[in-house]
Amino acid sequence: MEKFRVKTAVLGVVFALSFVHAGPVHAQATPSAVGAKPLAGERERLGYAIGMEVGADNALQAALPDLDLAAFEQSIRRSISGAEPLMKPADAQKTSLALMQRVQARQSGNAGKAPAVSRQQVGELLGINVGRSLAPVRDEFDLAAFMRGWRVVVEKGKPLIPPAEAQALRGTFAERLRERNAARRAEAGERNRKTGEAFLAANRGAKGVVTTRSGLQYQVLKPGAGARPLPSSRVKVDYEGKLLDGKVFDSSYQRGEPAVFALNQVIPGWTEGLGLMAAGAKYRFWIPGDLAYGRRGSPPNIGPNETLVFDVELLDIVK
Repeated sequence: MEKFRVKTAVLGVVFALSFVHAGPVHAQATPSAVGAKPLAGERERLGYAIGMEVGADNALQAALPDLDLAAFEQSIRRSISGAEPLMKPADAQKTSLALMQRVQARQSGNAGKAPAVSRQQVGELLGINVGRSLAPVRDEFDLAAFMRGWRVVVEKGKPLIPPAEAQALRGTFAERLRERNAARRAEAGERNRKTGEAFLAANRGAKGVVTTRSGLQYQVLKPGAGARPLPSSRVKVDYEGKLLDGKVFDSSYQRGEPAVFALNQVIPGWTEGLGLMAAGAKYRFWIPGDLAYGRRGSPPNIGPNETLVFDVELLDIVK
């Protein structure tokens, strides 16, 4: 089920590091900023700029008639500090659905038909979203300034920072996060590559393990008697994927349903490995990072250049 979420560019860069400059934040200059406490230093200015973007977010603006601002602020403070939310998951889901229905009803002119919702719970729900999104970069900006930033936009005041400057601050921050993340991923990728190479070198001599020219390693757990699939075949399989530390990241067994896919639409290690199998067989594969998800990995469960372990049963060749 889709959830009602605040999705700004800065919140997005914290999660996916795919920042796209947001449009300028426009706030009606009703109450004057004259006499307001000035912003001191980069952390306060950045916090204020991020707050302005959150305040201008379309989802937040659409929810304002149903939003208790005090509850929203308190929820952000709790969530950004890592505290447990006051809402139970079932209540959050119920509130999210009701809020979406109310927003849609207002936008269609049928507000009278919308379900009731607690303003307190809406504030808690959206505050959890924003606070958790910003928690990883909490030390990068001033929280009090952030609160002032979103409030000035929501309350239609005059921001202390011009919209163009706020956008530039957010853009510089996002670029800094991207560069930092790229460096961390490069370090993790090199570490994972070396770990994988060491493991595969030791595993090469294990009983029953075969290493192909590409570097793929496999072991026959159960032979099959049927046909072998082609690279263009669609196959039906049961499988379990693990990291080298034994952590399961994907399993059709856990889902209780086999998977069906084309062999030319999966990672190279799967395409090669399943091509070795006859229908009815079960193999274990050790797939080097360059035959799996490579330098990009598959966040959040598979890091860059990770060597993966798969147990795969080829149940059928669909076509």
